[in-house]
Amino acid sequence: MAWDTNATREKILEAAIAEFSERGFSGARIHQISKSSGCNRERIYFYFGGKAQLFEAALTRQLASALDDLPVVGSGPAAIANFAGRYFDFSRSSQGLARLTFWEGLELGHPVGAETRALRSAQKVAEIRRALPTVSERAAEDLLLTIVTLCHAWASSPNVHLVITGTADEERRRASILRTSELLARDAAEVQ
Repeated sequence: MAWDTNATREKILEAAIAEFSERGFSGARIHQISKSSGCNRERIYFYFGGKAQLFEAALTRQLASALDDLPVVGSGPAAIANFAGRYFDFSRSSQGLARLTFWEGLELGHPVGAETRALRSAQKVAEIRRALPTVSERAAEDLLLTIVTLCHAWASSPNVHLVITGTADEERRRASILRTSELLARDAAEVQ
């Protein structure tokens, strides 16, 4: 029987996303990723090279899912709000990206896989500019950064909303992010 390298890599990545998301880079253990994935440690090192490369692969995989699979559809501020809502839904259902970027910032102090991530972000900025043709690249970058930050905060800082609002009302938060994103998009389009 032939070894399914893609399936093995996927199992390792899924286990790595879960482990790094829960424990951060420093707290994550390769032996736990090995156990969770059902793959031996040697296979992990063979495919990914080491813990740092595995963390980068896990983060890049999550980013690809978020940015590649969630296009900005339509035009105008409503299209930006729609994207923000879908990005929030992704962040809520798959908290790996928000938590991985949180740990990355706290522990590593520099972005991993920066070149690949910058390319994906630039593509999303271009989509925003197609939806809002009058906005500058800088305004589109700021809009994307704001949306990502707002959505990630729900997963990476789960206690803040409880302190401020006293509730974990996800629909209220989602509606607020949509409204904020649409207003910021409208403002960016009018400023030009």
